[in-house]
Amino acid sequence: MPALKPTGFVGRVAWLGRVTSERKLLSAEPAKELFASFAGIAGEAHQGLTRPSCSRVAAQYPKGAEIRNTRQVSILSLEEMADIARDMGLPSLDPALLGATMVIGGFPDFSHLPPSSRLQGESGATLVVDMQNRPCAIPAKAIEAACPGKGKLFLPAAKGRRGVTAWVEREGLFRLGDAVRLHVPDQRAWQYLDVAREG
Repeated sequence: MPALKPTGFVGRVAWLGRVTSERKLLSAEPAKELFASFAGIAGEAHQGLTRPSCSRVAAQYPKGAEIRNTRQVSILSLEEMADIARDMGLPSLDPALLGATMVIGGFPDFSHLPPSSRLQGESGATLVVDMQNRPCAIPAKAIEAACPGKGKLFLPAAKGRRGVTAWVEREGLFRLGDAVRLHVPDQRAWQYLDVAREG
């Protein structure tokens, strides 16, 4: 029996980009297509089969320890970005300022997709959702530089809406306008999840 279930949820790639240097406030350069290899996106600051551990996994590893790179790609929701912009008092929010790799439209509650879900493109290229991407101060600096007075509003507006991080399970090409189908693990949520989070 398959462990992953294809769903009827299909989104569309609305934006693609590549962060070439983390020193540039994580700003991304727009692209019409991106090739996803097992190491991530070529020329991208987050590419690689491994990465140094960061604050997100501080309870598991000492800072800088070499770990598997499960955050090769940063994916945002077109709808959630509109909600963030609205709450910040902006007409729109440029995904380049957020260091996005991909923006997808058409998925409800995107930032809360189950970990291990697959996002499969038309070429067969497949991304595995690692977990929700939490807001951080780096995009806030880029937003502040572009829209003075708005940077401080990003963290509260983006809470629970910052998209997900993912890694490449199958190589292939993603293009603007491509359809992306959601596949979810065929299992129920762990019944002790709330208890474990309290501990």
